[in-house]
Amino acid sequence: MTIVGPEMLASHMLKEKVIAGGLFASGSLVLLVPKGARATLKPKRVLVAWDASLEASRAVREPLDILAGANEVRIVMIDPIEDERHHGAEPGADVATYLSRHGVKVMVDRLPSSNHSIADVLRQHAVDTGAELMVMGAYGHSRLRERIFGGVTMSMLEEPGLPILMAR
Repeated sequence: MTIVGPEMLASHMLKEKVIAGGLFASGSLVLLVPKGARATLKPKRVLVAWDASLEASRAVREPLDILAGANEVRIVMIDPIEDERHHGAEPGADVATYLSRHGVKVMVDRLPSSNHSIADVLRQHAVDTGAELMVMGAYGHSRLRERIFGGVTMSMLEEPGLPILMAR
């Protein structure tokens, strides 16, 4: 695991290199710890940002021991698409079943974006539910596309709000 603390997050030049190295070169999980946040690998409440991507799947698979130790894990989907190419007939059911089979106490939250960015909805839901850690896949789109058009990963890197565990 690569841990990126507040000082590194404040350094725009080094932050991108360290995070890209952790996610792309080493394939390790990256834990972002923003200023003022208390990071723990034994959180009681975890929010999982779920979009049914390969990156999100890896982000759920890798820290199974952390998720299993939590009192509450919320699978959060923003405006999920219900079809076989995206979330399936019942968005969140497959990942919830997978996690519950591994001893994770899981709930599924399907939220509307209501003309807000996905990152803002996730941050607000984390506050509303008292999450101590967010788990998410990183760079579901190319880094170039995210740099040009923006994206959830880039938004979370700019303003984490709480500790975030990312996987690619």
